[in-house]
Amino acid sequence: MPYVNVQITRGATREQKKTIVADITNSLVNVLGKHPEHIHIVLQEIAEEDWGYAGMLTDDWKAAQKSS
Repeated sequence: MPYVNVQITRGATREQKKTIVADITNSLVNVLGKHPEHIHIVLQEIAEEDWGYAGMLTDDWKAAQKSS
């Protein structure tokens, strides 16, 4: 029973989330031969202020990229 935890920053649409779940499921079916009904996928949306990237909080990093 594969369990996949995907953490992304907030902002994905419902359609994008559906695509992520479908793509991961298809990959596990095609590569590992798993049954779709045995695959569990959890999407966790993390606020950009709670995610660090390149030594900065992601929201600060994005703001710095816009101003440079």
